[in-house]
Amino acid sequence: MASPSAILAPAEIAERLASHRSRPVAIIDIGSNSVRLVAYDGLSRAPTPMYNEKVLCGLGRNVFTTGRLNDEAVTRALTALNRFRILCETMRVSQVFVLATAAARDAQNGPDFLRAAEAACGCEIQLLSGRREAELSALGVVSGFHAPDGVVGDMGGGSLELVDVRGTVVGQGVTMPLGGLTLQDLSGGSLKKAGKLVREHMRKAEPQLEILKGRTFYAVGGTWRAIAKLHQAARGYPVHVMHGYTVDPTDELSFLQVVEQTDAALLQDVETVSEARRPLLAYGALVLEEIIRVGRPRAVAISASGVREGLLFEQLDRDTRQLDPLIASAAEFNALRARAPRHGEELIAWTDHFVAALDGPETADERRLRHAACLLSDVGWRAHPDYRGEQSIASIQNAAFVGVDHPGRAYLSLAVALRHTGVAPEKANQVLRNLAGPRLFERARLLSALLRVAFPITAGMDGALPRAPLTVEDGRVTLRLPQEWVNLSGERLLNRVRGVGRILGFDARITVG
Repeated sequence: MASPSAILAPAEIAERLASHRSRPVAIIDIGSNSVRLVAYDGLSRAPTPMYNEKVLCGLGRNVFTTGRLNDEAVTRALTALNRFRILCETMRVSQVFVLATAAARDAQNGPDFLRAAEAACGCEIQLLSGRREAELSALGVVSGFHAPDGVVGDMGGGSLELVDVRGTVVGQGVTMPLGGLTLQDLSGGSLKKAGKLVREHMRKAEPQLEILKGRTFYAVGGTWRAIAKLHQAARGYPVHVMHGYTVDPTDELSFLQVVEQTDAALLQDVETVSEARRPLLAYGALVLEEIIRVGRPRAVAISASGVREGLLFEQLDRDTRQLDPLIASAAEFNALRARAPRHGEELIAWTDHFVAALDGPETADERRLRHAACLLSDVGWRAHPDYRGEQSIASIQNAAFVGVDHPGRAYLSLAVALRHTGVAPEKANQVLRNLAGPRLFERARLLSALLRVAFPITAGMDGALPRAPLTVEDGRVTLRLPQEWVNLSGERLLNRVRGVGRILGFDARITVG
């Protein structure tokens, strides 16, 4: 892994951002259920979607029984592709990747459709094999999670792909005809028959699922994301971001059974799921339930990154692929939002120095979260002073970050918000505090207290902080200022240093000279 300092040079980040925004890229994904266009701001470690549109065409409906793509679905898909071509031209997209998956792969008239589709979108189409689709799905999870370890499952309308992933190493993938539309087709709409088909295929896939025990199952695909959205609503979950939403398999099993046994129209918040996808929810629940029963994972994590993000990740050079996606995202936010982006980098080094003087251990993941929070520390400065805490939470909690789970999002939001409002526990957003958990909440308070010392010294600008080290000496939190800054060392700054000391149980002082 490259060191943070190797990727956080503000001038380089700003240059990359300008370059990316002048060279957006797009992916058109012709799936069995939907045809989707996603345009990104450029090729980077954590690309940000700048436009996202899907059309539910149902190309894979009845392919297994008729052997052909439905004429009406083909017309809808070609209309969407013509529209997407114009949108790409309008956005001045520099490169368009077009992918087609199971429906076009399996249908007798698939080649005819692909020729018409290429004419409609004006691009060559890559027809993915099942194994290639599995590989790209796994790369999407690699791009979107920090050090993933488990099995990726990508359930589309036509097929299910399973592939092992360990860090950046992707194993051999398998594909099965267990997509939502395929199951609906093969079972004649009978959930009982569909369940039998799922169990039969899962028995064949046991070697792939045996390696899942005690690890994470990464669920990719629109149907599983829709189920996760309903799960959040049923549990009153406070953060509505899908990526990184992680659930306990036991709780998930009980909810999946509710989805299978309940009319979709009666499920809480089902209006947030498109009508075309609702009939597929029960089939998605059947497949995920069997994966949990056979594979016995430690956790189920929802991934918003899949084939599309995997393809973009594959285009990057080796060094860029090795970067931490959360740090890359935070660095871009810093370059876009901070008063002086280099200040965020200086905060990393300054807090590194302080934390190194403490006795308590900081885990590697806590360290990367602290680094990200330093980069995000000034995102709310343009808001009215009374609302900078709220604005920081809104910006960070709902940002399109990857490489961070939901407790990590809560930590980042709290660390930055409390630097504006004060670090007293009662000032914290209670929902985020509960989500972060006791350990991360206290780490967030400590970092907030450090930030509350740094900003009155620097006013958010770079160049000053390296001259004012903060450390722990002789059991006291000590801030050292150069002699010419003696007039900075007033009661306000001393109170901020004392705030750090109170959290750690130490006295505090400022020394000059």
